[in-house]
Amino acid sequence: MTTSQSNAAGHPADRGDCHPQTLLLLGASGDLADRLLLPGLGRLVATGDRPNLTLLGSGVDDWDDERWRRRVADAFAAAGATGPRVKEVVRTTCYLPADVTKEEDLRRLLSNCHDQLVIFFALPPAITAKAAAALTRIGVPPGTRLMLEKPFGTDAVSARSLNEVLARLVPEEQVYRIDHFLGKSTVMNILGLRFANRIFEPMLTSTHVACVDIVFDETLGLAGRAGYYDGAGALIDMVQSHLLQVLALIAMDAPPTLAARDLRGRKAQVLRATRVWADDPATWSRRGRYAAGEVNGKRLLGYADESGVDPNRGTETFAEVVLCVDTWRWAGVPFRLRTGKGLAARRKEAVVTFKQPPRVPSGLIGYDQPDRLRIGFGPDRLGLDVNINGPGNPLELGQAHLVADFGPGGLPPYGEVLRGAFDGDPTLSVRGDTAEDCWRIIAPVLECWRAGAVPLREYPAGSWGPEDSLLIPVPGVATGG
Repeated sequence: MTTSQSNAAGHPADRGDCHPQTLLLLGASGDLADRLLLPGLGRLVATGDRPNLTLLGSGVDDWDDERWRRRVADAFAAAGATGPRVKEVVRTTCYLPADVTKEEDLRRLLSNCHDQLVIFFALPPAITAKAAAALTRIGVPPGTRLMLEKPFGTDAVSARSLNEVLARLVPEEQVYRIDHFLGKSTVMNILGLRFANRIFEPMLTSTHVACVDIVFDETLGLAGRAGYYDGAGALIDMVQSHLLQVLALIAMDAPPTLAARDLRGRKAQVLRATRVWADDPATWSRRGRYAAGEVNGKRLLGYADESGVDPNRGTETFAEVVLCVDTWRWAGVPFRLRTGKGLAARRKEAVVTFKQPPRVPSGLIGYDQPDRLRIGFGPDRLGLDVNINGPGNPLELGQAHLVADFGPGGLPPYGEVLRGAFDGDPTLSVRGDTAEDCWRIIAPVLECWRAGAVPLREYPAGSWGPEDSLLIPVPGVATGG
């Protein structure tokens, strides 16, 4: 069996804890490694199922082993990762300064790697592409697995080019394109809700659904990420990657199994069928940028005044687009994807809004809100908004909000996706063709925005976003979210 195969129960055939492995972390001195990757790794190591893992860090900063070990130890401690294996990884980890676009530096790094190798590219897309191209000229050890952080390329052409380079290095099954929104608990929450509950799944069609909203609103501003964010913006940072992955999970048909081939194949079908609503991005997209304001009692600088930002770039901090999924199940249902920074409240959820009943008997009064199914992300929570008869007048309807928490995952998302790569299980990673399709979907929006057909609206920090934010009306009921 190859590393991409699974047994009948869906368990990885090649578990990384059966043999020694080395994780080579490129971009180890960067922000991503410090905030997300190392804490996730620490939690994974603390579970005890990585007894033979060696960590090697590399970056352009001229650090020594002692400074690197402090960073690793601090990140592990912040994640609450403790135990003898955690201490052993910290004690044995090393750091090698390198320019990973240079062949001689890559040769030196690879000469220090032993056992089965996993390379994590925690790098900007352009540097990842150059490093991968340099590796094709020198080769990688047999069985090497490659982990790439989103975005995968900078547009559809560069994503396709990167895929071609990666294919010359290793088979597709050994490429792990990481989207931490695909942490196992998030995926299983959505799939379990949809496909293990007969009361929901038959209703999730265009016959019953009016619209679907996938929202990721943040109160945070730039938070020191100008180096990456100002060259990307909200559309690329969130919609092109995370939110389209959530859309695929919500809209896909049931896979025969949860094996990587079946699950990723179903997601690919959905994304191939997805495009901008009415092929009209000028009408069905919005963009904005936060100005100075107050969020939760704290003053926030305007985005254009943040350190490291070039105001002339016109980078958006708010992006909204309406898409259609042209399948039998979803034809005619608008999917609104929305994300923003510096907003009044934190909101991270997918909301399925149902159509109004064919007829509400005339004796019942007060129907003004549709039924809604809510899937929350952080906290992971299921919500159901339903119309019932309230206290007092038994003929008057009111809306009840039913809530249940999903079971928490044992690992943070980065711990989950790292474990998938160590185990040789690509289920939670993004397949190459879907990475290209995600760029295809937003390409008309990017082109429209760059041409100035959609104005960049300013909104005060602490507000709900641009005043002309898109709202999908549900016929017969009041507008609301």
